[in-house]
Amino acid sequence: MIPLLRYIRPGIQATEWFGVPNHSESSICSREKVGQSPNLFGSGITNAMDVNQQLVEEARNYVEDFYRSHISTKYVYHNFLHTNSVVAAAQLIAEKTERVDASEMMLLEVAAWFHDTGYDQGATDHEHRSASHARVFLQDHYVPEPAIQQVEQIIRATKMTATPETLLEEVLRDADFSHLGSDKYWDRCSRLRQELLMTQQDFKTEAEWAEYELDFITRHQFHTLVARGLYDSQKQKNIKRLKKYHKRVKAAEEGEQIKDKKKKKKKKELDGSDLELKQLNLGRGVETMYRTTYRTHVNLSSIADNKANIMLSINAIIISIVVSNLVPRIQDNTLLAIPTFTLLGVCLLALVFAILSTRPKVTEGKFSREDIRQKKSNLLFFGNFYNMDLDDFHWGMMEMIKDSDFLYSSMTRDLYYLGVVLAQKYKYLRICYGVFMYGLILSVLSFGAVFLIGQGNGAG
Repeated sequence: MIPLLRYIRPGIQATEWFGVPNHSESSICSREKVGQSPNLFGSGITNAMDVNQQLVEEARNYVEDFYRSHISTKYVYHNFLHTNSVVAAAQLIAEKTERVDASEMMLLEVAAWFHDTGYDQGATDHEHRSASHARVFLQDHYVPEPAIQQVEQIIRATKMTATPETLLEEVLRDADFSHLGSDKYWDRCSRLRQELLMTQQDFKTEAEWAEYELDFITRHQFHTLVARGLYDSQKQKNIKRLKKYHKRVKAAEEGEQIKDKKKKKKKKELDGSDLELKQLNLGRGVETMYRTTYRTHVNLSSIADNKANIMLSINAIIISIVVSNLVPRIQDNTLLAIPTFTLLGVCLLALVFAILSTRPKVTEGKFSREDIRQKKSNLLFFGNFYNMDLDDFHWGMMEMIKDSDFLYSSMTRDLYYLGVVLAQKYKYLRICYGVFMYGLILSVLSFGAVFLIGQGNGAG
């Protein structure tokens, strides 16, 4: 047996190996000087069993921290929970074989804790990385080289294409797949499917996944007699249930495929009247949308025009009153000049912007037949066709009516330009109302100032 660990008590020169005693100096791999023993033994551990348990416990804590800090949470199957289950299964199988001693159990448990730590860099060749992680840990704890190599071999034996050669390799391989014969199989199976989807974008339908799992579980065989006794019974139940599930989901997916084929066939067999009816139903919804949008634009345009008319009327009235009543009095009271002309200027500027908001834009009013063929024209607005010949206009309208894409394109273009015109109207109206409001305030303040000045002069 390979000697595993040596404990050196302070003040004692003799060496002592835990495991099967081996007094050959050539097998000594740890430090010879007193007081340089590993930290593992600084807690007063005095026997091989305690040393082995301490090492395994530190391995567990190390791996738990490693999963938390280095392995992505996307690995919902190959996580610490899976590793913990594998360690428990390895312990159970090894104990029941009655051929694994304490030192070998320590090697097996350390290998089980580290066997999936290579997932920190993905699934590919993770076994080799796991073995490397275990080596680093064991070297830090002064474990002899032969023992480290044995742990690496046990971990590498978990690779799917590898063939276990020793009892410990067979035990860990069986423990790694013990969930196949467990009542937790369905939970672990769904986790594996989710992991493959998140980490490798490997999507499978229910039937494809059931077929994949069924193929794997039926080809799998446990290596040890103990594992077969522990897990084969439940494994056969899982296989039976999986077959039923596969049959059910496959039939459901085939039924969906048949329905899809029938729908496609029925669609091809639709006669012209049915097709026109469907198109008509689609057209009604589109027409309602356009009709509602047109109505909204027209209402907004009417509101803008009403607002502009209000401003035109008010400012025209104010201007006429000021010109007829205040302007003649400027000669008698020159102080009225500033507020009077301020008010006139405000009303005049507001009047200009109100007129601009209602001023129509003159367009060319003509499109050529080439423009109509290229669907660049909009014959729905009078400003685009009033200069066209009647024959050209009639021909263009017929072309547009026959082509639904052309028709909807023209309506969309018409809506767009309606929106542009509305934006311009409301822009001028906003300026008009702003000028009127602030100008009126300024004018009133000016008249107030003139009145106060006039009162002061009269009192003087």
